[in-house]
Amino acid sequence: MTTLSPAVGERLVHKAFPPISRHTLALYCGASGDHNPMHVDIDFARQAGFPDVFSHGMLVMAYLGQALTDAVSPVAIRSFSTRFAAITQLGSRLTCEGTVTELFEAGGERRARLALTAKDADGETKLAGEAVIAL
Repeated sequence: MTTLSPAVGERLVHKAFPPISRHTLALYCGASGDHNPMHVDIDFARQAGFPDVFSHGMLVMAYLGQALTDAVSPVAIRSFSTRFAAITQLGSRLTCEGTVTELFEAGGERRARLALTAKDADGETKLAGEAVIAL
């Protein structure tokens, strides 16, 4: 959970995930209802010019959300937003992090703004975003 008095620059979120497998993509398809063949059909992906299937962007966002809620109580989250930065390839090992960029008062409570990222093992940002949390 969050510390009571984090400092600007402090990393509050850090979680590494295992490689994204075909099995993970298939499970996500079933759970989300997103059966886009780009994520599960290698022939379809190759016909579209990709070397293989790749992860759903929303799966990567779910990983970042899980990393955030592992570090911060969900009831303390005031906002969570992301933008997709790059395709996440099959086999990618993602690490999600969140660093305090601002401390402020709003709505009668102390809050912190976090810069969030999901990066692969090469350090390429796949997803970037921010969250505002109550302290």
